[in-house]
Amino acid sequence: MNIALIGGWLPILVEVIAAVILVAAIGWRSRRWRRLWVPVAALAGMGLAGAVYWFVDYEALAEGSAPVVLWLWIALTGAAVVVAIAGWRRARWWRRSASLAAVPLCVLCAGLAVDAWTGYLPTVGSVWNRATDASLPTQTDEATAKDMQRRHDIPKRGVMVSVTITDDASGFRHRDELVYLPPAWFAADPPPPLPAVVMVGGEFGHPTDWPTSGEAQRTADDFAAAHDGNAPVLVFADTSGAFNNDTECVNGIRGNAADHLTKDIVPYVISHFGVSPDPAHWGMVGWSSGGTCALMTTVMHPDLIQTVVDIDGLLGPNAGSREQTVARLFGGDAAAFAAFDPATVMTAHGPYTGVAAWFAVAGSGPPVYHAAGSTTPPDQSPDDLDPADIAAGANYLCSLASSTGIECAVAPRDGGHDFGSAAKVFSAALPWLASRLGTPTAVAVTLPGASAVP
Repeated sequence: MNIALIGGWLPILVEVIAAVILVAAIGWRSRRWRRLWVPVAALAGMGLAGAVYWFVDYEALAEGSAPVVLWLWIALTGAAVVVAIAGWRRARWWRRSASLAAVPLCVLCAGLAVDAWTGYLPTVGSVWNRATDASLPTQTDEATAKDMQRRHDIPKRGVMVSVTITDDASGFRHRDELVYLPPAWFAADPPPPLPAVVMVGGEFGHPTDWPTSGEAQRTADDFAAAHDGNAPVLVFADTSGAFNNDTECVNGIRGNAADHLTKDIVPYVISHFGVSPDPAHWGMVGWSSGGTCALMTTVMHPDLIQTVVDIDGLLGPNAGSREQTVARLFGGDAAAFAAFDPATVMTAHGPYTGVAAWFAVAGSGPPVYHAAGSTTPPDQSPDDLDPADIAAGANYLCSLASSTGIECAVAPRDGGHDFGSAAKVFSAALPWLASRLGTPTAVAVTLPGASAVP
């Protein structure tokens, strides 16, 4: 079950088998077959790949460019369908079998390419767990965790608690979410007022993505082991409610995801797990659209959250072009879009106090640090930026944030736009995050590029 699906031998084996079976299905056959149906199959495959490419771009389903191998397997899927249909009548039984097998195998290879691109499901076991909705290791329910805490039954590693948070305030229908409790939480009754961090994944995400693909549970456990069992309480939020519902973390026609974060989750975690209600002790971490969500929520609600780690986030909510985003998320209400646009929010808010942001982007070079109030507002308009240029967007937002009183840094890092890279950023950022939020025994750490602790 721990066989790797990303960078391992299994995807290569599946691709080789798929290619061999597809070649067998095509065969040499007749001259008419080679001159007519093989070119038709190739054209159909290219047409399917082009149609999928257009759909992904039109619906803004992804940030960054997909790998070439994905489009290759989509094209081969289309070709395999034509081969199976056109060559069925005169083919022998074994070639018919190969034709039938080639289609799902090509689809599987395309799926593996998507998984390698995003890093959502790194192992066979993670696929099985997602398909069966299996519990995570150390996962328990809230009643059991509280019973352990009352008995001072301190675990060696943190415990993952499945919670059903009411949606009375937001009306947002969502899946069960997860709360990570470090060993120190179980040491006293009532529990110590630890800091808390809300964790948000990317588009098409699930609350289990950060603990598993993002290795957040392992990272928090390692940090707690080095700090006498202390670590922030981590809250793995659901901002989509379903696989195919991209809310972009706003209140709109796809649901009140923003209200779910601020009016459902934050009060619930404070009341049920005794974390500190002080906004200085609350942080938010997000990857991809979750990074946009983390920054957006923090600058909109500094009275609730004051520290943010934005990993590969965009300039703002994105569901296509500006006009498409306004229509798809807000029903055409441009004022509603502006209310959730980080640049607009920061400019309108005025000076912030006590807010800090870590922007992580793919690339090389030294980090760029801005002390609070050390820069003037950028001269350029965000409309002049390429929405797909994540690094340029982060530098723009950090410069603007500094001009409004927010300490920030843009930290380049190796890796692509995937959960594996996000996991490394969270591991690197957690010491700064934990110290800034006031985690007991955490040593003071500065933002990347800062010369000294303020």
